[in-house]
This record gives sequence, C-alpha cells and structure tokens, in this order.
Amino acid sequence: MASDVEIALQFTPQPIADISAKLGIDPHHLYPYGRDIAKIDLQALTHNNRQPGKLILVSATTPTPSGEGKTTTTIGLAQAFTLLNESVCMALREPSLGPCLGMKGGATGGGYSQIMPADRINLHFTGDFHAITSANNLLSAALDNHIYQGNELTIDPRQIVWRRVMDMNDRSLRNIVLGLGGKLQGIPREGGFDITAASEVMAMLCLAEDAADLQQRLDRTLIAYTYTGEPVYARQLHITGAMMALLRDALQPNLVQSFEGTPAFVHGGPFANIAHGCNSLIATRMAMQYADWTITEAGFGFDLGAEKFFDIKCRAANLDPDAVVLVTTVRALKMHGGKAKDQLASEDLSAVKKGLSNLDKHIESVAIFNKKPVVALNRFATDTDREIEIIRTRCTTLGVTFAVTTHHADGGQGALELARAVIASVPQNKPFKPLYSFDLSVMEKVRIVCRQMYGADDVAFTKEAAKDLQLVQQLGLSHLPICIAKAPSSLSDDPSLRGRPRDFEVTVRAIQINAGAGFLVILTGDILRMPGLPKIPAANNMRLRDNGVIEGLE
Repeated sequence: MASDVEIALQFTPQPIADISAKLGIDPHHLYPYGRDIAKIDLQALTHNNRQPGKLILVSATTPTPSGEGKTTTTIGLAQAFTLLNESVCMALREPSLGPCLGMKGGATGGGYSQIMPADRINLHFTGDFHAITSANNLLSAALDNHIYQGNELTIDPRQIVWRRVMDMNDRSLRNIVLGLGGKLQGIPREGGFDITAASEVMAMLCLAEDAADLQQRLDRTLIAYTYTGEPVYARQLHITGAMMALLRDALQPNLVQSFEGTPAFVHGGPFANIAHGCNSLIATRMAMQYADWTITEAGFGFDLGAEKFFDIKCRAANLDPDAVVLVTTVRALKMHGGKAKDQLASEDLSAVKKGLSNLDKHIESVAIFNKKPVVALNRFATDTDREIEIIRTRCTTLGVTFAVTTHHADGGQGALELARAVIASVPQNKPFKPLYSFDLSVMEKVRIVCRQMYGADDVAFTKEAAKDLQLVQQLGLSHLPICIAKAPSSLSDDPSLRGRPRDFEVTVRAIQINAGAGFLVILTGDILRMPGLPKIPAANNMRLRDNGVIEGLE
C-alpha cells in the first residue's frame, strides 16, 4: 500500500468555503488560511439556533508501540457517516511538533482516513501552539521582570510555580538556572521548561467557554508565592490583557476536511498523559451546533483521556456522549499478551487470549460511566480470521457490540459496519455517571480513579505530595476535579506493565495547582511534562522535496 504522503498527494481538496457551507456556517464567520484551512469566528456559536447534535466519543485500549489507530478510526468513522448521508463533523486535537519530530510521528490519521492538509496540520498549522507558547512565556518574562524591577509583590523566587514552555521535546531544558551573567541579566533562580501541550494556557484555552471565560481563567492562574506564603495570581502582574491579545486568533477553532471531504474542527492539543487530553470545548460545541453527529476522541487509552473527558470536560460543559467507541487491534492485544513488537506479524492465538484482559478492563471502565461501548477492531493485513474471532467471541460474551474496520486501506467504506453499529448503540447508553463527587477530599478522588480506572489496590502519597495536599486545602481548592498525569503505556504507573496489572499501588509524588484551568494535576511515577527525543528521532527521516512536498512526516 502507498505511504501516507503518497496517498495525501492523491487528495483533491474541496474549497474550504464549500466545506464551511456544507455545515451551514455563515460566510461572514469564515476566515480562510489559504485554500484548505479556515478559522471560524466565535460568533458562529450563537448565530445558529438549531438543537445540538449527538456526540460520539472514540477511545482505545492501552497504547502500545504497535499503534492502535484511534485518530485514523475516528476519521474513517466520520467518513462512513458521510457515506450514509448523515450530517457529521469531527472535533479533534491539534498535533504537537514535539511528538511529530520525536517518536510518535504525525497525528492526522493515516492511509485513506486522514485529515488534510496533513503536512500543514502536523507542523505549524494556523499558529495556535505558537500563540499559546508566546502567551505562556510572556507571563514568565513579566514575572521575572517584576522581581528584577523591585519585587513589589515580595514574590519568593524559590516558590515560583509557573514554568516556561516550548513545543519541542528537549530534555536539557527540564531543569535550568535562569538569570546568570551579572546583575543586569535578572535575578538568578532555578526554573525549567514544559512542552507546550502541558502548559496551563493550553488547558485553559481548551476548557474556556468564550473569550470572557478565558480572561477570567488567566486572571486566577496561580504563578507563585510570597515570602510569607501568600499566593500570587497572574492578574496581579497586569499582563493577562496582553496574553488575551496573543490568544485572540488561537481561540477560534480551525476548520479542515478529511481525505473524503468530511468537515473537521481541529483545535487545541493537551496530552492526556500530562494534561486532560481533549480538543477545545469551543470546537466540540461548534461541531455539535452545525452537525447531527459530532465524533471526537480523547487521548491515549480510556483510563487517561476518556476518564478526563467525562470527569473534567463533560462536567464543566454539561456534555454527555451518546455513544462510545473503544478501538483496539490484534497487534496491540498480542503485545499485552506478552508478544514482542517484532513478532506481531505471525499468528499467535495464545497471545491474543492473554491480551484480552486489557480489553476487558477498558470495557468495564466504560460501563462505570453508564455507557456501553462499541469495540472497533482496526484490522491490519497480518491479522488472521482466527485471531479476530477470539476477540469477537469475547465481546459477544460480554454483551458488547463488535465491528471490524479497514478504514486505513478503504477509507469510509471500510468503517460502514462500525458506523451502523455506533448508530444502533445510542439507545443503549444512559446519562453518564461521574466517577467521583467534587465534595470528596483530593485523596479520596485519587483513590477512586486509581482503583476503578486502573485497578490499583491503593495509592501512596510521598511527603512532597502530602505537603501539596495541605496547600490545596489552605487555598480552598480541594473541590476541584483531578487530572492524573500517568504513564500511557500501562494501566498502572509503571510503564513496563502491560495487559491488566494487578496487586499494585500507585505512587503520587506531587500535586500541581492549575487554578486557571480548574483542576489539580496529580503527578505519578516518573511522568515528565517535557519529553525527550529518542535515539533516532522521526525528524531524522524528514526531507523537503524540490516540489515542496515534505516526506517522512508519518
């Protein structure tokens, strides 16, 4: 089969104005970025008075290096809805440069189920990530300048909690010393960088209802403490107005199309292992406002992205998915069953059976939220009928609908069975039930998520985490939802444990207060908010051809 880049070259885009018109968006609300991309004015959210459409959430089993194809499945499923003459629109996250140039590769789908133009979306797109980076770092610069210019707020440089960010994987910047070089160069202090996807500005933009809500979130962002331990908020630096100016265009969702011309809003990009893992609330609402069906996804496995989708995004925005899709592959289940990545092409019924425990846990987790998933098997050419039948039989035993998809090779046609199954599943789903009450203590919220979503026996809090808990209580923020930062490759906080780990304890080492975003980040294990590059980064294989085509971006 042709590569993703070769397939993308076959793409004939519809003018973005036609894609917008297909949704019924007023042309006055369309701001084209060339021929294939546009931003949509936020006024479009209130311009249309139709009832919001139904919402489909796509999640997956625990990720493996073999790839599950969650985004590709989302796109293929949306294209299948289009083939069924259904009114449909996608709401997806924007890719980050770090993973694209590092280990994960692009994030625009694959084969004949891609969003286009894939190269521009994967790289700079409309500059949203750059705007978020600039706004974040403006606050950092203003904070250090305030201290340099006399420190009227008596900020303790040792208790600054706001970090700089960049949209690149660079482990050397995780921990640095700032202000060296003499008294004119600033006040020396320890600092560091996170990746832009982990910036609280990213989370705030993705959870904001509108510009006024984003302004309020920026104002209440906790950035430091004084020498006497009093909290300092971003509004006290009088800089949030300028941050809003930098974020003005980034707040508008981006409209693109799939390979087969299905509309897609692509906006915001927090990672689910270090943030809440969902595209912007504005994009989701825009899609629901202009289509009968909105298909969205949550990052990594159901235990990470989908749990946060329900417990953070849905509760903040009063959303409730009408259907849930759980993506898996034969290859992934083999790895969860103990098979090595270089041995996945050969049939191994025993490994598939062993790996089913991971699928079982995720099906149970979906049910905790009062939903009944449709299991989508993303079929690879090396999968055998006997291996697939094992998974089908397990789903039948558990009373869960099962559908095989070939959307990577066949586009929307390869996901028609899945589309019909998803539509049929809607009546089986009840209003979602939150995993925990906001009134519970932070400790209890963490224990509930770790026990029910991950299967942990208990949770251990380090001394540092215990101090953080006391601080959360002192600031009156114990009512906030939690956002657990955890290794994505395992249900546990140990990334090496595949399948369905049992008899383990999750260790919480620190808690970060994201008052602007409106949640507490619970750091577990060795999870890092600034990834590093692998020994051979994906960037090593990228080239710009003479005709302007970028190769190796897959």
